[in-house]
Amino acid sequence: MRITVDPEVCSGHGRCNAMAPEVYQLDDMAHCIVRDMEVPAGLEDKARLGAASCPERAITVHE
Repeated sequence: MRITVDPEVCSGHGRCNAMAPEVYQLDDMAHCIVRDMEVPAGLEDKARLGAASCPERAITVHE
């Protein structure tokens, strides 16, 4: 499973990190610094939860 984050769409709510800090890291302005990542085994559900929590839908999950 892979996730991608569109930095042009992310507005820094930080909800992805609140739901899955193991997957989504933030910069000082609460923007997700993950751009393209293979999700580590066992964190797939967390990655989906973090993506679903993004109000801008800046995160895409590639199954």
